[in-house]
Amino acid sequence: MNYLAVAALLILSAFTPLSAQTTAPGPAPAVAPPAAANPATPSEETSVSAGVESLLDYIMEGGIYLMVPLAALSFLAVLLVVFYTFTIRQGAIVSDKFMNAADALIRKQDYLGLIAVCNRENECIARIVYKTLDFATKNPTASFDEVREVTEAEGTRQASILSNRISYLNDISRVAPMLGLLGTVVGMIKTFESIGKSSGVQHMELAPGVGQALITTAAGLVISIPALVFYSLFRGKVQKLIAELEAAMTHIMALLAAQYKRANFRAAARREPNEAD
Repeated sequence: MNYLAVAALLILSAFTPLSAQTTAPGPAPAVAPPAAANPATPSEETSVSAGVESLLDYIMEGGIYLMVPLAALSFLAVLLVVFYTFTIRQGAIVSDKFMNAADALIRKQDYLGLIAVCNRENECIARIVYKTLDFATKNPTASFDEVREVTEAEGTRQASILSNRISYLNDISRVAPMLGLLGTVVGMIKTFESIGKSSGVQHMELAPGVGQALITTAAGLVISIPALVFYSLFRGKVQKLIAELEAAMTHIMALLAAQYKRANFRAAARREPNEAD
């Protein structure tokens, strides 16, 4: 225990000068502070903060009276793209489930059952088949050519609905640049009016006004280009679906034609014994 006490005293006496040296008042050592890496001057900080502008600032500079309609067109274009993505698809035009059911019911000559199936489905081919069978059942004396005309007319109507539906994106892609150009023209008119009213205006002073006038044109192009791209994509998809719809109509009409021929053959077979008597 005595040895341990002596050792503890020696350790404390060894560290006492160091602690006294650190706590004792005196001149601080001349230690060079770390140099700041490329300190920014006040002028550079001002230029950086002035160069960073938010989207709201651009909208306000472009003019709220034209930027708000452009923003509305942009929002409408996004809604249309989302809506077309979920509605313009294979299952909404022609589905294998409906075609298999229609094939089986037409072969059984269960036209009323097929009409009930068409009422439950929301496909383009279902609407066409419903119009066809509704006309055929309400006009039993109608010929097959008359039934086919009804089918072709309804098919043309459904195809035009699909084509006209996506034309709204094309309209947005055309209107947006025109609105942007209108904003640019209005901004240029204001800029040149201010030039005419003031004297001694140099060329470099025209740059802010011209740049502000071109904001609406840039906004119109930002809206127009994606809308036109999506319109082209949906147009190709619609053309493909219309071709599949025409193929499905041809298949349905071929089945109905076979049933009409069979019914005419049976009617002719029943008339022959009566004429022989």
